[in-house]
Amino acid sequence: MIKQYRTRATASAFALLGATALAAVSVVPARAADPSMDATQVVQKNFTPVPDFSPLVKAVMPAVVSVDVKLKLDQAADDSSSGPQAQNGLPPGFPQIPGFPPGFPFGFSGPQQQPQAVEAKGSGFIIDANGTIVTNNHVVKGAKTVTVTLSNGDTYPAKILGTDPKTDLAVLKIDAKKPLPYVELGDSKDVEPGQWVIAMGNPFGLGNTVTTGVVSALGRDIGDGPYDRFIQTDAPINEGNSGGPLFNQKGQVIGINTAILSPSGGSVGIGFSIPSDMIKRVVTQLVAHGKVTRGFLGVSAQMISPQMAQALKLPMSNPNKDGALIAAVAPNSPAAKAGLKAGDVITAVNGQAVTNPGDLAEDIANIDPSGKADITYLHGGKSQDVSVAVEEMPSNPDASFEHGNGGNGGSQQNASPAALGVTLAPLTPDLRNQLNLPDDASGAVIVNVKPNSPADQAGLQQGDLLVGVGATDVNSPDEAVNAIKAARKGGADAVALRIVRQGQALFVGIALGDGKNGN
Repeated sequence: MIKQYRTRATASAFALLGATALAAVSVVPARAADPSMDATQVVQKNFTPVPDFSPLVKAVMPAVVSVDVKLKLDQAADDSSSGPQAQNGLPPGFPQIPGFPPGFPFGFSGPQQQPQAVEAKGSGFIIDANGTIVTNNHVVKGAKTVTVTLSNGDTYPAKILGTDPKTDLAVLKIDAKKPLPYVELGDSKDVEPGQWVIAMGNPFGLGNTVTTGVVSALGRDIGDGPYDRFIQTDAPINEGNSGGPLFNQKGQVIGINTAILSPSGGSVGIGFSIPSDMIKRVVTQLVAHGKVTRGFLGVSAQMISPQMAQALKLPMSNPNKDGALIAAVAPNSPAAKAGLKAGDVITAVNGQAVTNPGDLAEDIANIDPSGKADITYLHGGKSQDVSVAVEEMPSNPDASFEHGNGGNGGSQQNASPAALGVTLAPLTPDLRNQLNLPDDASGAVIVNVKPNSPADQAGLQQGDLLVGVGATDVNSPDEAVNAIKAARKGGADAVALRIVRQGQALFVGIALGDGKNGN
């Protein structure tokens, strides 16, 4: 409601203006003869007006579709929070289906209801005249039936040709009995921050909605999957926009709207889109084979901090962007067969620079499993090259790393490297069970971390399994202490500790101190 307010101040203002007019003062723009002082003329001469997107929208709108999914109640409840989430949460791809409150009524859960079909909505876009449609995997996950509605209201049943959860992409097909308007996939490698983009889709089931903004950033990793390379945009996207296209000013799709950062569930101006170059590769395989086949190297990699570079004696000018540090090598993997070791740093694959673990994961995944990868890496600070026979990625690649370093030796006494601020203990059967480690795992368990110590500041945690110091494997607290002593004796100011935390291997760089208080 718009409220009107009348005050004496308003009346006084009118009276004042009247008094000014009666004075008959001549009002002339200051220095009107000087065109350089005319701000409007400066704007019209030097600035390009904001483009009118209506012709573009009119042309591409027929290729943008709404996707309606029916799934069973139990599936909807399981997937109510499915799909990519960016830190504070992506609006779920499906609506939350509330159940009975606990203890309703009076401790009785109520009669069992038959599963009901519920409906969820998303977006998509047509990529060829035959009715092939791209959307998000989380839009159609668990679908019983899928229906596609065109911008003109025509509705068709859709078949799921294939899905790829790792990139959150899916391909649908409809048979319209006639050629359909479609849009082209552009080159996301040419996208730059600051460029205008147009998002289209079906937010909140409204359909045919257009928003605009700019590209805010590139290559965003929101922790959703191994191949996160999102385009960040401030074009408002909301629940239901998932699967919809992100256009450039040429009418090409440069991304598919997938996730938002939102504390409230609505748009706050930070959205994420899967880049079109990734869409091309995945969709081509889904259309041809119904699944995606990726290359597998068999390494777990991490970023390199400046302290880590110092500890490993790496000759780097910018550690955060100078390669991917191998934290673990899967036994019998292509990397193991090629001689790659934990502590090596991969800097290039097939001549393309690797600046971080994301680059490495994408580069290897895009290699045909029957092919080879020419890898450049640092070993002991020296650059080396090796050709690796890439294999097909297993269905559960993480299982490849569920092995220890071998050996069961170890001290039965606790070791306390005081300078680091950690207390180590041998890996007993009880600790192995508590930490959920495989039977063949070995190392030294961190049972205590002193507050504000170098270990605490480096991020070491109680329950971490120490399996290596630099490139040296350790199977017991004594071996760990000796390896740390050797590093200090060699003049190192920092050391890279290789640990396993919740099944994930990683390096942690830690300052050694002066060694006066222990090891």
